[in-house]
Amino acid sequence: MTSPDPLADAFHRLNNHLGIVLVNAELIEQRAPDAATRTRAADIVAAAVAALEAVRTIRQQITPTESAGSQAPKS
Repeated sequence: MTSPDPLADAFHRLNNHLGIVLVNAELIEQRAPDAATRTRAADIVAAAVAALEAVRTIRQQITPTESAGSQAPKS
């Protein structure tokens, strides 16, 4: 997928990759045969969730929101 906004495209791709990491780590966590593997998988899950939140925060900081545009004063 290529969008007219390369930054939005980059955020989209990054979210997709992090989602794949998250889903697979959750699967490993659920099916792990031992506690050590479950703990490592849980650490990956936590890191992926934190990374997704960081992406969301960065995107909010550097891209204008649609609601901000609708609140602009009228001339």
